[in-house]
Amino acid sequence: MSHTPATATAADPTSKRSVGDLVRAAISGWLGTALEFMDYQLYSLAAALVFADLFFSNENPAIAVVAAMATYGVGYVARPVGAFFFARLGDKTGRTKVLFYTILLMGLSTTLIGVLPTYGQVGILAPILLVVLRILQGFGAGAEISGAGVMLAEYAPAKRRGIIASLVALGTNCGTLLASGIWAILLVAYSEQEVIEWAWRIPFLGSAVIMLFAIWVRFNLKESPVFEERDDVVDGKALSKKETIELATETGNMRALEAMERKPIKAFAIALMLRFGQAGNSGLIQTYLISYITVVLLLDRSIGVNAVIVSSLVAFITVPLSGWLGDRFGRKRMYTVWAVIALIVIVPTILMISSKETWQVFVGYVVLHNLAVMTFASLENLTLPELFGSRNRYTYTAMAREIAAIIATGAGPVIAAAWVSAVTGSFIPIIIMLGIFTLCALFASLWMPEVAGRDLTDPRDAI
Repeated sequence: MSHTPATATAADPTSKRSVGDLVRAAISGWLGTALEFMDYQLYSLAAALVFADLFFSNENPAIAVVAAMATYGVGYVARPVGAFFFARLGDKTGRTKVLFYTILLMGLSTTLIGVLPTYGQVGILAPILLVVLRILQGFGAGAEISGAGVMLAEYAPAKRRGIIASLVALGTNCGTLLASGIWAILLVAYSEQEVIEWAWRIPFLGSAVIMLFAIWVRFNLKESPVFEERDDVVDGKALSKKETIELATETGNMRALEAMERKPIKAFAIALMLRFGQAGNSGLIQTYLISYITVVLLLDRSIGVNAVIVSSLVAFITVPLSGWLGDRFGRKRMYTVWAVIALIVIVPTILMISSKETWQVFVGYVVLHNLAVMTFASLENLTLPELFGSRNRYTYTAMAREIAAIIATGAGPVIAAAWVSAVTGSFIPIIIMLGIFTLCALFASLWMPEVAGRDLTDPRDAI
């Protein structure tokens, strides 16, 4: 039985945009998200494979890995600050301007990592400069994927939001695949010594090409039709809270007055836990497990990278499938189904990865990554915007994503690296942490209302 939208919109603002406009919005969101995740996957793989040697003292390899993971996590500290700054601007002046700023800052920071001096060349200054660029990269990235998700959710027809907004998650997949592919080529084309000496710089410098293309696409992007139809937007800018209340009182706009009185506590808590589940699993699986395979299991460096590539290819099916199922059966039901399945596969897949058998490592990683990360990623890109009202949608979506990312994706790999090291390489901490993250998503899915098909011009939150 197909899902019936919770709320229908009488006059769909998306009808004011042509198919060409929707395609441009989709390409813009896909490119920006692809660049963001290519940047972060380039960094996470570099942190797992070579940054411990390049930017930190190699007297204690285990400590160097923890330090490399910690530097990876620093970028997530800056993300909420960037999310708050840019997303509030996006709620006040529109989505398109902000999405231009975020991709520019994010892309430049990543490119500059490719020209940094190493620890052997300048000592402690090397990790300091790396941290500075990671902070700038995180500041720009903090509102990028949230803005892309909000833009596509507000552009797409109500009954097709899931499949269309899943393009954002495909952007994450494309970025991850491209970065992993580049690293795989480097590891095959060059010796380990050449990669450490200079070849690691190639992918960071090359990312500038995608950044320039994405900027060009966004020059021609029209504003979100939902933003333009908001009750509190006049001449392209949002009214202040006081002005909105005055206008709503004069016009008898009860839903606007109700939205001003409501607190977003429940909606924000649900969004935070949904995000916590996806982000936590993502940090452990896409970042720490690569290091675990290389450093703890002592397998060849190419195995982890190739497993990411295979999994990213499989995700080209997983992501749109999850988005389509979300349209057909609702976000709430599909979140619950995927969370239960993810809980079931955690133990057997980690056992397969820890077996050190190459084929089992591949199968275990692909199954775990797709069922515990990519299914959630597909759903959250439209579920989070649908949870919030039109006035503060971008801000609340971005803050929920990035606060969870600090704790889960930023700190998760660091905690996992330290915990596994403390218990002499046991995989038990990984299983425990994946279970906790997935349970957060399951609990949130049981608590949340159905949000598929909501009228996104409604200033009230879904709960």
